[in-house]
Amino acid sequence: MDIEAFREYCLSKKGTTEDLPFGPDTLVYKVMSKLYALTSLNEAEFRCNLKCEPTYAEELRAEYPDIIPGWHMNKRHWNTVYFERDIDDSLLKKLIDHSYDQVVMKLTKEEKKILSNL
Repeated sequence: MDIEAFREYCLSKKGTTEDLPFGPDTLVYKVMSKLYALTSLNEAEFRCNLKCEPTYAEELRAEYPDIIPGWHMNKRHWNTVYFERDIDDSLLKKLIDHSYDQVVMKLTKEEKKILSNL
């Protein structure tokens, strides 16, 4: 999956916004103002940080060499995923969905209600 397909997929998710809060080189995707995906626009190879349930994060890292602890993130809850290597698009979408779901799960009742009405 290239960065354009990644961008389109993230923006298709309910309540997602795209932002550059850390400067012009880091693209961030949020749901209800909570971060679930970010990527550098200056890297030669497209990789993305995605939120992940800690046990699942460890399982993924053990199985896939292209999934490593989150670069510059809490390594317990974030993975860095290399998108243009050997991971197929269906798994990449599943990982994006999982990251999004991890954030949505922690939203307040009011935020969840607003999200469901979008």
